[in-house]
Amino acid sequence: MAEFAHDPSFQRFIEEAKTHGVVWTLADGEDLLVVESVEFEETDVMPFWSNKAEAQAHCSDEWAGYKPEAIPLDVFCEGWLKEMYDDGVLIGTNWDESLNGPEVEPRELLEALALVQ
Repeated sequence: MAEFAHDPSFQRFIEEAKTHGVVWTLADGEDLLVVESVEFEETDVMPFWSNKAEAQAHCSDEWAGYKPEAIPLDVFCEGWLKEMYDDGVLIGTNWDESLNGPEVEPRELLEALALVQ
């Protein structure tokens, strides 16, 4: 697996998502938060968090209009990840307050989630 597989933030994302059966994104009405990758040129990243409080903490400044939105893990895995893979969008997992964190391929995230019982 990729270099982020041992990242504590990534591991916590996987474990909490599996435990609670939900992931969190930020939405402003129908618009979901998508940002430019800091690692790859001309690549979009959609950030997700494994708990509402961490997602809510990012709803300030330029993202003040956004609110945390829960996505059931089965819907995320069976629909969202495939669509993001097809669109070439990466997944940001449990970014911190400085927006640091792994940018993961949807397929790799799905594989990591499948490994956790």
